[in-house]
Amino acid sequence: MSALRIGLLVGGGPAPGINGVIASAAIEAINAGLDVVGIYDGYKHLAAGDGSHTVPLGIEDVSRIHATGGSILRTSRTNPAKDDATLDACVKTLLDLKLRYLVAIGGDDTTYGAARIAARSEGRIGVVTVPKTIDNDLPLPDNAPTFGFETARSVGSAIVENLMEDARTAARWYLAVTMGRKSGSLALGICKASGATLAVIPEELPPGIVDPALVVDTIVGSIVKRRASGHDHGVAVVAEGFIEHIDAAAFAGISETAKDAFGNVRLADVPIGFALRDAIHARLAEIGAPKTTVVPKDIGYELRCARPVAFDLEYTRTLGYGAVRYLLGGGSGSLVALSGGHVVPVSLEELQDPRTGRIRTRVVDVTTESYEVARKYMIRLEPDDLAEPKLSRLSEQTTLTPAGFRAQFGRLFAAR
Repeated sequence: MSALRIGLLVGGGPAPGINGVIASAAIEAINAGLDVVGIYDGYKHLAAGDGSHTVPLGIEDVSRIHATGGSILRTSRTNPAKDDATLDACVKTLLDLKLRYLVAIGGDDTTYGAARIAARSEGRIGVVTVPKTIDNDLPLPDNAPTFGFETARSVGSAIVENLMEDARTAARWYLAVTMGRKSGSLALGICKASGATLAVIPEELPPGIVDPALVVDTIVGSIVKRRASGHDHGVAVVAEGFIEHIDAAAFAGISETAKDAFGNVRLADVPIGFALRDAIHARLAEIGAPKTTVVPKDIGYELRCARPVAFDLEYTRTLGYGAVRYLLGGGSGSLVALSGGHVVPVSLEELQDPRTGRIRTRVVDVTTESYEVARKYMIRLEPDDLAEPKLSRLSEQTTLTPAGFRAQFGRLFAAR
């Protein structure tokens, strides 16, 4: 009798540590007597009813890949649950491949799709998700990070440290725009670890769709405050996701862009840094501040396929192992996470937002000491800056009167 077969695939954007999960899951499955099938390009070919894009994996194929970046199985953003026909095609193709189990490595969209496949297969395919995203926006137990985040923060911090030195040397400002559609966790982590001038994250914005001037004036206020202290340079780390919280129609340079298979705006196609730079230049000129060189710098793709740091190397080995043990124990339809050192299943119901049916987003909790420390070390306008004697020193960097400066920048605090 032939061995049971398990398939491994990767969905969504890359994150450091993917190959560690593949290696660990494959080795544990082989040691348990299973045949391992690697599925290329996520759900892309499965959704088209094509099961030919696969490769058998042995221990020799994966034994040393854990220390490498990227994904040996590549990845895609194909939505397996886009409609009933696509979902049925995925399930049928997996069954045609004679797979009894499936390990899907991915973020919230991959998790949702995997859970739908598990339900539609009616027990014929055991499915588990291993959560990954450098955005760190999945609500895992014990507030555990998603794998890949620690590496992305480490690599991103090194880049920002170099930008900080360049900013000092060349007397300029950098806008380091980081990934983070729903959460500012990566931007805040990079800012805090590198000691950047300030971070701008969506969690700090008031509810609803807000005026982009709030974001612009937060950075302009920091530029003015730095000048008042005798410094003409700095680095602002900006989470790209703020763009989904502002009135884009009021932000010159931003227009409607294409969406991916899950309905998300392709933020990589939005010129966030350049639009923000132009708005900052215009605002500085409006208040009569000295001309400042502002350079946008996207930080994102450099992080996704970086070599994993030791944390993610260790973390992913445990997750891959735990995913296979969960399936062999009869589990299906959940993701696996670490809690108190133990691998635990987390059901889709625990992750879902009951209002939307989608996976809940973990955002930065701005009430914690962790955020408070990051915020305390930033250089940005504070309420007491709008009182004397600080107010006059700030207004002197512009053509505004002290009262005029207070009236314009006081809106930053009235809006929150």
